[in-house]
Amino acid sequence: MDIRQLRYFVTVAEEANFTRAAARLHLAQPGVSAQVRQLEKELGHLLLDRSGRSVTLTEVGEAVLPYARAAISAVEAVRQTADEFTGLLRGQVTLGLVSGAGAAAHEFDLAPILARFHADHPQVEIALTEDTSEWMLTALHRGELDIAVIGLADEEPPPGISLQVLVDEPLVAAVAPNDPALASPDRTSITLAELRDRPLISLPRGTGIRGVLDRACAQAGFQPHIAFEAAAPLFLAQLAARGLGVAVVPALSADSASAFGLRMLEITEPRLRGRVALTWRTDGPSGPAATVLLDLLRTTLTAPGTG
Repeated sequence: MDIRQLRYFVTVAEEANFTRAAARLHLAQPGVSAQVRQLEKELGHLLLDRSGRSVTLTEVGEAVLPYARAAISAVEAVRQTADEFTGLLRGQVTLGLVSGAGAAAHEFDLAPILARFHADHPQVEIALTEDTSEWMLTALHRGELDIAVIGLADEEPPPGISLQVLVDEPLVAAVAPNDPALASPDRTSITLAELRDRPLISLPRGTGIRGVLDRACAQAGFQPHIAFEAAAPLFLAQLAARGLGVAVVPALSADSASAFGLRMLEITEPRLRGRVALTWRTDGPSGPAATVLLDLLRTTLTAPGTG
């Protein structure tokens, strides 16, 4: 038994799939499968049930998993402690980024910050994942992510999660210029109730903005009619410009709105806001590398009203 076998077993258990586990480990799937079978052979028990569509833990696997994780953490702690005496930072940082966040690049830009971190700490591997905010909050709680940039659906952070707001802007209704009911030149706003029977274009479920929209509609007593979903706000605007519905998106710049030929109507009663935040577990990231990157992100990224 060696630490690699334990790491492969833990990764397969978390992914519930050998192919996804191999991709996460940057290895060939047959090699991962062979090493896990070797571990099972040495222990004399099957740890994983491979009979279903998803790989699940056997009873023995459930019992072994926390000890495997503890062994991996112990080995990493030994390496980190030794590295501290030489001032060397190494390991892996897992960073999550909400789908479509690239549209907010005018508010914050992660690429140069990650490049600076990599230049200062070349021995640290950065694993970047893009997914929904809902999934990433779960991954943060489970320790699968160290840091995440997510869209916020609620005013308060979930229990056990700390955050720093990076973007806080109003949500608007983007309307095609030929919409007879809404595109009047002298109209600047629309109430949420007026969107009740309109086909809407929105971000997918699990994103912060969609959570804000769904919650507001539920409080107003109706379920929104979502005609189209996409992860990129600018693509939603393009769909709205073609007359396929009203897009609920963060406020576009005047140039973008003009380029698409859209009218931006402020949503009122209630006013809705889209917020993007840097998040991490309240008890802190699991290792020194993640702690250093989090400190860099917190001090470099600009919060609303501080730039």
